[in-house]
Amino acid sequence: MRGLLLLSGGFDSPVAGYLLQKQGVEILAVHFSSKLVTDEESEKKSRKLAEQLDFKKILVFDISSQLIKFSKECNHKLYFVLMKRLMYKIAEKIAKKEKCDFLVTGENLAQVSSQTLQNLSVIDKSVKIPVMRPLLGFDKQEIINTAKKIGTYETSCGPEHCDALGPQKPITQAKLEDVLEAEEKINIKELVSNILQS
Repeated sequence: MRGLLLLSGGFDSPVAGYLLQKQGVEILAVHFSSKLVTDEESEKKSRKLAEQLDFKKILVFDISSQLIKFSKECNHKLYFVLMKRLMYKIAEKIAKKEKCDFLVTGENLAQVSSQTLQNLSVIDKSVKIPVMRPLLGFDKQEIINTAKKIGTYETSCGPEHCDALGPQKPITQAKLEDVLEAEEKINIKELVSNILQS
């Protein structure tokens, strides 16, 4: 089996990929860069993590301009849900091309205010491909301990800037109809297509 891991430079996603790889799943990774908003540090960390864990391949896509568009043109409280749905939609197309059976993420329940059950449900509805979340019930300390054990802790240390454009109080109970309305307004299909062609 093959899984496509949404890999950030943080602690969670490399651990998620490692756990499934240990179960015999072949892991490919995709990193979504926002280097125009922040810097290239997260991309560098992700490439290093993919190498450390011997993932089969890593692909990188810059979604900076799309994130800026979300922050300026959409209800700001929906920013994280829209960002995740964009990533999922792109990842689904890559997974199809790379013959992956499912997506893999490092999301875990309510550690981040936007990662509530309701929001994850709305995010899941952006794709038809199954999404695996090996860390769903883990607490942060368990993830850190595993990162130390597998040797990714040092690489993952340091600030993560994925929330640079995000709201201070993101919505925790997003409604699907509000999200679909926002995506229609900014023509999400065109954004996905532009990223994949870049």
